[in-house]
Amino acid sequence: MTPVELSNKLIDNIEKMIVGKRDKAELVVTALLAGGNVLLEDVPGTGKTMLARSLAASVGVDFKRIQFTPDLLPADLTGITYFDPKTSDFTFRKGAVFTNVLLADEINRATPRTQSALLEAMEEKQITIDGTTYILHDPFFVIATQNPVETHGTYPLPEAQLDRFMIKTGMGYPETEEYISLIETHGAGNALSSLTAVCTAEDIKSAKEQCEKIYLHKDLAAYIVNLAEKTRTAESVLLGLSTRGILAAVRMSRALAAVRGRGFVTPDDIKYIFPYIACHRLILSGGYKHKAGRAEEIISGILSSQPVPSEDWSV
Repeated sequence: MTPVELSNKLIDNIEKMIVGKRDKAELVVTALLAGGNVLLEDVPGTGKTMLARSLAASVGVDFKRIQFTPDLLPADLTGITYFDPKTSDFTFRKGAVFTNVLLADEINRATPRTQSALLEAMEEKQITIDGTTYILHDPFFVIATQNPVETHGTYPLPEAQLDRFMIKTGMGYPETEEYISLIETHGAGNALSSLTAVCTAEDIKSAKEQCEKIYLHKDLAAYIVNLAEKTRTAESVLLGLSTRGILAAVRMSRALAAVRGRGFVTPDDIKYIFPYIACHRLILSGGYKHKAGRAEEIISGILSSQPVPSEDWSV
């Protein structure tokens, strides 16, 4: 199954549960095929959890949801080695990360110590406990949510944690007419139980391999690097796009081209995904730090001011 066939099946299936958010579903599916993780930041009740559950149900893989709270421990995520008196030996009990799709709900409500338990898992797809390394399931995909409004009892995600999310996006409210369809779908009970899988984990792995082979012209690679460097020198920016962020832009651009049925990346692919890649990675200075939308303004200004390469982008 090609990436475009797979993505269309997944997005169509997700749309049975999530009304009017095809662009958001496309972004999440693209990040899955690019091998990244997703941070959903929006107010409660906009469908973040439903999107994650719909994706897991559509792929037919193992799904776990864990509610992040201040008393959540790292061992709840990774697992724990305990002494079993029945066997007189130590036994490892797996934690929540041993799954394919992990929903980290309200991730910023857990302490930094617990948040850090995900760092190795998200980047290296493995965890190390008591000197033993455990390889996680393939695919392994984290969708985390956080509330941008309420700050009581929350712990802001550190830079290292944010950098491990390939993209950050929100859901937003449906349009007025879309609410009617939403009520018809969800007003009578648990509609998610009727959702069936349209692909397998093997289909996902095959599509990911195809995405990695999408052609990226060297001028477009240089364009991505130039955009990243501009974020580092932009006014009021303390920390710009990292090397990991550059590689994320490359993988996401390739996956988006594949999802849209092309064998090569275009400048429009890069310009479309770059705000989702870059905005949450910017660390701003002074009074700009808490100004809503400032990072988006900076990225928009960089994209509009930088010359776009003009070539034949196909192989």
